[in-house]
Parts: sequence; C-alpha cells; structure tokens
Amino acid sequence: MTTLVMKFGGAAVETPEQFSQIAEIIIKKRLNYSHIIAVVSAMGKTTDDLLALAHKVHFNPPKREADMLISVGERASSALLAMALDLKGQSAISFTGSQSGVITTEDHSEAKIIEVKPHRVIRELEAGKIVIVAGFQGVSRKGEITTLGRGGSDTSAVALAVALSAEKVEFYKDVEGIAEKDPKQFPESKIFPHLTYEEAIKICESGAKVLHPRCLKLARKNHIPLHVLSFKKSDANGTVVKSGHSGEKIKGFEFETE
Repeated sequence: MTTLVMKFGGAAVETPEQFSQIAEIIIKKRLNYSHIIAVVSAMGKTTDDLLALAHKVHFNPPKREADMLISVGERASSALLAMALDLKGQSAISFTGSQSGVITTEDHSEAKIIEVKPHRVIRELEAGKIVIVAGFQGVSRKGEITTLGRGGSDTSAVALAVALSAEKVEFYKDVEGIAEKDPKQFPESKIFPHLTYEEAIKICESGAKVLHPRCLKLARKNHIPLHVLSFKKSDANGTVVKSGHSGEKIKGFEFETE
C-alpha cells in the first residue's frame, strides 16, 4: 500500500469553484497511490478575517477563544473538499485536527505537535476513502482545541505523513516551486528542481514564503520527501526537497520537541 499526503494552501481553495479543480487533482493521484490524505488550509484570507472579527468584539481576544474561532476556517475547507469529491463519485470524509489525532502542547495560537494518533484516519483509508484533514489545528491532552501558528497547516501535513509512513508530501501552491527570488515579483526567477532540506531551510528562512522552515525541519528529522507543485500548472515539475538518506523507514518518529 502506498500513501500520499497532499497539502492545499489558502490560495488553492480560495473560491468555491476551486474545490472542483482540487478534487480533480486528487482523483488523478488515486491512479498511483492507494491511500490519499489531503490537508487543507482555510479559504483565502479567512483566518485574517476571523481574527479581525474577533478584534471588533474584544480588543485583546482570549487565546483559547481565538483558537476556537479561527479553527473554523480549515474545518470549512475540509468539509467543502469532501463535498466536491462526493459530487465526482469519490468516497471522502473530512476530519478536524483533533479527530485526525493531532496531539499538541497547550500553547494556544502557537501550539507544537507532540504526537499523532491517526487511528480514525487509518480506518477510513482502509475502507477506501479519501481523508481530508483540517490543517493548522490539533487538540491538547486536556481536550482543548489548539492552533499551530505560522506554518501550521504545512506542519500538520508533514506530521501526518510521518505518522502514516507516507511516501512523500506534495504541497500545492500558487507558484511553480521554490525559486531564487519571489516568482510573483520576479517572474524570470529560476525554479530549483531539487534542494536538500538544508538548502530549502536557508532559502525559506531568508524570506521565501513557499514553505515554512518549521515544516522543513520536521521533514528533515523524519526523512520525509517534499514536493512543491503548482495547482495552476499541473505539468510543471516543481521542486523536490529531500536528503541523501537511503529512504529506509526509521523506527522512532520525532515530532516537534523544540
């Protein structure tokens, strides 16, 4: 059995119409992978809009309540994508971060992943379903909804890939890969076909916003290959990020311990 984790950012799910396009990308991947998990961000600027709404009600919203509020965005995206897949005859089910077994620290708005227990995810995958997971969120051991802060959805995808021994994580962005300069500002900028984790971390820490260094470091710890692709240009090769590791499965998984 081969497992693929696919991550769709806010730009990929910005409009209702785009869910149909994303569903088609997922369906094509089913030809090569027996198990597919799609991790989604909130639509467009939903998280920013929800935070702005919170500040209209309270000048300094309690972090717990802010987490309860903004985690709604990713839950909406996951349910909508499951609906889009159902319309195309695909059996799919959406999960919140907590339902998918993402266990975090108790730090509201900036929680770190300490464990993933994907029991329900595995059960639905084995039943032949595509599993859609709301990124950016988890649950503390006390049962509180938490959010993971900047880079949280990408980190969710890598953490699930680690727990499920996935072949790789594919990130679908509004750019064709990781480039020397921001390709939105510098269209002629070269897209790197291959990078090591260290090279990708250096580029992203210097200002590139394609992937957050946090998810890259988690992938490096666990030797999970990453592939940055464009949801707009399916024929583009994108950027592959991996190490020179042999590819053998390691026995103990490492989550976010920093």
